[in-house]
Amino acid sequence: MLIATPLALCGAIYTAYFMTPVVRRKVKPLIELMEALPTVILGFLAGLWLAPFIEKNLPGVFSIFLLMPVGVLLFGFCWSRLPDSLRLRVPDGWHAVLLIPVVMFIAWACVAASGNLELLFFGGDMRAWLTYDLGISYDQRNAMVVGIAMGFAVVPTIFSIAEDAIFSVPKSLSYGSLALGATPWQTLVGVVIPTASPGIFSALMIGMGRAVGETMIVLMATGNTPVMDANIFEGMRTLAANIAVEIGETEVDSSHYRVLFLAAFVLFLFTFVVNTIAEIVRQSLRKKYGSL
Repeated sequence: MLIATPLALCGAIYTAYFMTPVVRRKVKPLIELMEALPTVILGFLAGLWLAPFIEKNLPGVFSIFLLMPVGVLLFGFCWSRLPDSLRLRVPDGWHAVLLIPVVMFIAWACVAASGNLELLFFGGDMRAWLTYDLGISYDQRNAMVVGIAMGFAVVPTIFSIAEDAIFSVPKSLSYGSLALGATPWQTLVGVVIPTASPGIFSALMIGMGRAVGETMIVLMATGNTPVMDANIFEGMRTLAANIAVEIGETEVDSSHYRVLFLAAFVLFLFTFVVNTIAEIVRQSLRKKYGSL
């Protein structure tokens, strides 16, 4: 959710509020198409391609997380300083297209510089540095790999629902705010997002529900170790994956069998409580902002 929430919500806000309709009609179906990918394929890619890639390029992966926001903000600042004769050549709503080569270049540069960063800061082996210098064990299939894979799997769900909620805000509210002298950002923060907040909150809860109940990605990309701690570089096993792994080898009516049913009940109870609280909050937001 830490990966999926900012990507999905920021993408939904830009797509629904700032993007030109021509681009929106191409971007929205493309992102929603990601949701149709079978989770077993995502788990297969996460376990057999993403996990070795991250292990091989650990400094580059962390560099992407650090430098990507900085690079995008720096590009936006430089773009704002260009002469109006150049900036006005790009129609409103098409600016996101300019970021595609920037994002690709930053990602490529970070991965390409991974080996040099490893030699410069970690003695040529960041994994060994984590293990021997910091005392942090590292497994190839770990919680960080699952976080990245599951984050991208949850993005389409959150994006689609949040984008529909923001796009469905009546235009009369936006136009009225702009007519009263508010800037587009003030209108977005003060009018559009509060009005769409019930739908945005529902998108987050549905995305979290999918993340909690997901089995195949977690099953194939975590190592499924039953002994876990707070280290994101070690394997893990979720309740859903635990049931899927062990249900085939347990004896009916044994203690193991009953524990698996208890795990299923705990999973059901957790999702039931979270969804109930989410519905109460959503109804409260709808009542609060429905008068707008």
